Amino acid sequence: MIIKAMKRYFDLSGQVAVVTGASAGLGLQMAKALANQGANLVLLARRGNLLEENARKISEEFGVEVLPVVCDITRTEMVQQAVKVTMERFGRVDILINNAGTGAVAPAEEITDEQFKHEMDIDLFGTFVCAREFGREMIKAKYGRIINIASMYGLVGNMIAGCSPYHAAKGGVVNLTRALAAEWGKYGITVNSICPGYFYTDLTTATLDSEYFQSIAKRSIPLERYGREGELDTCAIFLASPASTYVNGQNIAVDGGYTSI
Repeated sequence: MIIKAMKRYFDLSGQVAVVTGASAGLGLQMAKALANQGANLVLLARRGNLLEENARKISEEFGVEVLPVVCDITRTEMVQQAVKVTMERFGRVDILINNAGTGAVAPAEEITDEQFKHEMDIDLFGTFVCAREFGREMIKAKYGRIINIASMYGLVGNMIAGCSPYHAAKGGVVNLTRALAAEWGKYGITVNSICPGYFYTDLTTATLDSEYFQSIAKRSIPLERYGREGELDTCAIFLASPASTYVNGQNIAVDGGYTSI
C-alpha cells in the first residue's frame, strides 16, 4: 500500500507575519493562530508592556521568533520605523494583518467632528498607511498576503447601537481592500478583508452575555450566538497561507450569518 504524504496547506513555517492591534483581543488571538502554523511574528500596538508579555508567552508556547514594536498606526513615521526594524530583524515580510481599530458609539446626531476624524484616522487611514508601507516591501519581494480586519458593519447598517463613523470607516476598508487587490495583484500580493460580527473577548463578554444582547443574537443571527474564541482564526490562517493563492479582493463575513438575512 502506497501512503502519500499529507499536504500541509496552511503551513507558514519561516514566514513573517505583522499583526497590528496585537496587545489583546482578536489581534492577539490571530497572532497566536499564525504562530501555531509556524510563522514568526511582529506585534504592533501602543501598549508596550502588553506587547512584551505577549511576545514572551507566544515565543515560549510556539517556539517562533516574536518581535514586539510599539507603534501608533496613525503616525506614519512610527509605521515606517516598524517596517525598518522588521526588515532588519527578519529581512522579509510575508503577511500583514491590519487589525488595530476603535469604535465611537453614539447616535449620529450626537457624534462630534473629533470622534468622526478619530475613527477615520485609526480604522481607515491607519489601515492604509500600514498596507502602503509594508506593501512596498511585498512589492519588492513579488509576494504578500494582506488581510484587513473590516467588520460586518462595513457591509450593512444596524439598529442595535449608533456607530455611524465606524460604519463609514469600515466600509472604506472594504473598498480599500478591493482597490489594493486590483493594483497589487500583478506583484503576487493578495489583499482580502475579514468582516467579523460580534465576538467574545475580554472587553465584550459582559456586554454580549447581557439579556439584551442575547435576545439580539436569537433573533438576528442564524446561528443564534456570538463568535467564540478561535472562530476568526481559521479564516485568517486560510487567507495568510499559500492555500489562498487565487483569492483576492474578497470581503469575507465571519458573522454567524448576520449579514445573510
